[in-house]
Amino acid sequence: MKKHNFSAGPCILPQEVLKKASEAVVNFNNIDLSLIEISHRSPEFVAVMDKAQELVLDLLNLKGKGYSALFLQGGASLEFLMVPYNLMRENGKAAYFDTGTWSAKALKEAQAFGTVDIVASSKDKNYNYIPKDFTISADTDYVHFTSNNTIYGTQFKEFPKTDALLVCDMSSDIFSRKLDFSKFDLIYAGAQKNMGPAGATLVVVKDEILGKNNRKIPTMLNYQTHISKDSMFNTPPVFPIYVSMLTLQWLKDMGGLDAIEKKNIAKAELLYNEIDNNPLFKGAAAKEDRSNMNVTFLLTDESKKAEFDQKWKEAGISGINGHRSVGGYRASIYNAMPIESIQVLVDIMKNL
Repeated sequence: MKKHNFSAGPCILPQEVLKKASEAVVNFNNIDLSLIEISHRSPEFVAVMDKAQELVLDLLNLKGKGYSALFLQGGASLEFLMVPYNLMRENGKAAYFDTGTWSAKALKEAQAFGTVDIVASSKDKNYNYIPKDFTISADTDYVHFTSNNTIYGTQFKEFPKTDALLVCDMSSDIFSRKLDFSKFDLIYAGAQKNMGPAGATLVVVKDEILGKNNRKIPTMLNYQTHISKDSMFNTPPVFPIYVSMLTLQWLKDMGGLDAIEKKNIAKAELLYNEIDNNPLFKGAAAKEDRSNMNVTFLLTDESKKAEFDQKWKEAGISGINGHRSVGGYRASIYNAMPIESIQVLVDIMKNL
């Protein structure tokens, strides 16, 4: 039976990428060695790193605009620490949007470095909307927000306007839509949503903003360290980076962010239309803030739960249970999710 993988992360990846990656584990580029046993400084892997970084900047339309693309370790959770280390002045101040579990964790880390101004929060309604009313102080070092809230199914459609540095955690919607990425000074994202396996973290940073906060930064946590060593200050996670490179090439071959955004909108509309028109279901997030990556929804009649659960399991659907913070269901429909899998879920909902 074909499986329909709606997991929130680690998530679905393109089948052709998985096939190439599996071959590389056994025999990489016909050199009769595995990708995961060759030196990260060998010409073969250096070419992988170079290509992955090039593809990142190409897809985000940042090539030649003074940005570096880094592949690091520690997940987005380590970036919660690295961002204030690198961007907040001694006794400085940062502005944070509190729109979910991960943004709350990010601002908690930043509080160890200086003043954190929570400029807006949707915690009052269990993070089911994106706050629109906020004021950012003029003496703010940087503004931080999470573009897509995986657990709660909300997504920023417009971004904060500020004269401060703009920082965004794009872990769960990176490479899913066309944006003016030059408006951002630093973007970070765990690989395990739209890029590759867990283990690598992408950081895209404007070079000119670094080294200006007069703070002593541990070597490993300094972005300039990793830029100077081309993401190879220590041994990089070679397999996740290779898979990310393959996925980014797959995306470019498809037509880039223009093409994938159209597909993602069509997929989200298909599922949201069923949720809105079927009296047995209701969306968990405010309509104007709904995510195109993580669709959260609830049954309106809990007596139907056993029947619904049995039907989607029999259809080969996996990873659709909602997070405990929200309940109900969460269909994560990242770039590699085919619309046919969403149609399977919609048909089950129609016939419940």
